[in-house]
Amino acid sequence: MKNTPVQKLMVANRSEIACRIFQGAYERGLKSVAIYAPGDEGARHVTMADEIAAVPSYLDVASIIEVAKKLGVTMIHPGYGFLSERPHFAKAVEEAGIIFLGPKAETMEQMGGKIAAKEIAEKIGVPTVPWAKLDFSKTSEAELKKAAETVGYPILIKAHAGGGGKGMRRVNRYEELKEQAEIAAREAMNSFGDGTLFFERLVQSPRHIEVQVLGDGEGGGIHLFERECSLQRRHQKVWEEAPAPHLNEETRKGLYQSALKLVAYTNYRSAGTIEFLVDQSGDYFFIEMNTRLQVEHPVTEAITGIDLVHEQIKLGLEKTKYILPEVKEPRGHALEVRVYAEDPAQEFIPCTGTVQNLIWPSGPGIRVDKGIEVGQVMGTSFDSMCAKIITHAPDRASSVKRMHFALKETVISGIGTNLDYLTTIAHHPKVIDGKVTTHLLDHEFLDYAPKPKDFDFQLLAAYESTGIQSAGVSPSNAAQSGTAKTADLWSSYSSLTGQGGVK
Repeated sequence: MKNTPVQKLMVANRSEIACRIFQGAYERGLKSVAIYAPGDEGARHVTMADEIAAVPSYLDVASIIEVAKKLGVTMIHPGYGFLSERPHFAKAVEEAGIIFLGPKAETMEQMGGKIAAKEIAEKIGVPTVPWAKLDFSKTSEAELKKAAETVGYPILIKAHAGGGGKGMRRVNRYEELKEQAEIAAREAMNSFGDGTLFFERLVQSPRHIEVQVLGDGEGGGIHLFERECSLQRRHQKVWEEAPAPHLNEETRKGLYQSALKLVAYTNYRSAGTIEFLVDQSGDYFFIEMNTRLQVEHPVTEAITGIDLVHEQIKLGLEKTKYILPEVKEPRGHALEVRVYAEDPAQEFIPCTGTVQNLIWPSGPGIRVDKGIEVGQVMGTSFDSMCAKIITHAPDRASSVKRMHFALKETVISGIGTNLDYLTTIAHHPKVIDGKVTTHLLDHEFLDYAPKPKDFDFQLLAAYESTGIQSAGVSPSNAAQSGTAKTADLWSSYSSLTGQGGVK
């Protein structure tokens, strides 16, 4: 009897997405390999893999390929960020004889670049926002002025490479254009190594709706419905949900049709996301395609029952035998929030420290994709995302209530987080109603300040270390504001430390 060789899956990424993919690898009977860069030796993803290896950087293609060959890796998943949308990485993986769990390099070149993707969309009849590509360093003032007037103000300058709001600037009049373009180009070069810019007309108070797609690489593809991603802070998503609330059926069908046109035209392989802006009248405009697994993929998994990582692995292993799944309609409603180690009251600066206590929510319809554990040191060298909290329920109102509960039950001490900010968002009337735009957070949360805290979990940790318990006090119920139990705890704690009063 012939022995089947062991398949090894390396994740060329870190933190929660690596942990999530390692779960998928385990469930598919694969061995897993984690990599870590200097300063990330104690990260949670390193503890989850069957094998680990050090690399100089998560962007060092040559080192990653060398480690993969040495350990006998048969497939590589790029996660998101870092090298996930770099065609040269996909090409290097496949040239090394390793399966790349993502789209073909040629497709990434086509659709990963925002300018090329817009040109393709226009060619096949997918609506786009009026836009223009210009080399700002070589364009005359007259040409610049004419192009801006053709596109129309206000203008949004964007970086050709990357995302996350880097290299993005709003321009309201021509006098601002040159200066803002120079700033955007500089930021794009620093962030992505590519200062190429383009600009497009800024759609006023739009919604950001994206369609999850899955392609077989042979022109076949399906959509897995849409996600609402309008709640953004400075162009970075904070809250996502599926399906999108208050979206008319004509717009919804148009989004699906346009997304599948792009999948078919490019022979797209793997999971991907087509992003659109939807204006107040229901008209929609293609903005870009993310040729990778998205941060917010769990909400799609919740409403479809499809495990996207499993599908990527199956596609990598089966290729021509791969059969696209069928999902007739979404089931229920799912929400996701991103928990970061950051201080919302101080321009969202990253918070550093050692994770001292962790209590994650649990119960029906609650999922936590986490990337941290107790004892882990959070620095500033890497992305500050700690986890994603996902809720799923039969309807949106129930899912929102479930998110309120999940956030209330979450405790993280030793580092500052945005949990209070997320809680404030979750209780905002417009969020509860599901009537949001991309401007909501930047307009209505400009003066955000955390609610007064009457409890400090770092002091709780110190208090617990004494071995003395205050009647009925636990980390989860002490988190509730204004309780007598909090005052009791502080009274007991002050007798030990000499610090009086309730904070």
